[in-house]
Amino acid sequence: MSDQNVELRKAGLKVTLPRVKILSILESNPDAHMSAEDVYRSLIDAGEDVGLATVYRVLTQFESAGLVERHNFDGGHSVFELARGEHHDHMVNVEDGTVIEFSNEQIERLQHEIAEQHGFELVDHSLVLYVRKK
Repeated sequence: MSDQNVELRKAGLKVTLPRVKILSILESNPDAHMSAEDVYRSLIDAGEDVGLATVYRVLTQFESAGLVERHNFDGGHSVFELARGEHHDHMVNVEDGTVIEFSNEQIERLQHEIAEQHGFELVDHSLVLYVRKK
């Protein structure tokens, strides 16, 4: 049984050819933040016959099952990345839309301290920096 089949079953999803193909595309680009259109183009380039509506539906199912995370960055459409369980933040290049992942212990610690100073416990957050080359 392929890794994709196992992952789909563990997520409580029925194994179908479109789901396997879309999961395979996402896994072959583990550092990518792909839009539904990016996934669709990859499938077309590979000679696969999967419609754009199916891609949107499957990505939404993957999100509900916890297989992918959806991000809606300012000025753009939704992009998806595999849910790897590890926290990271993002930088978005405003010139070309490239998404860069980063982690910084100082920023994480400071966010907890700020929440604490205001009488709160930080339970989750999303940090997006919009950047451009100097």
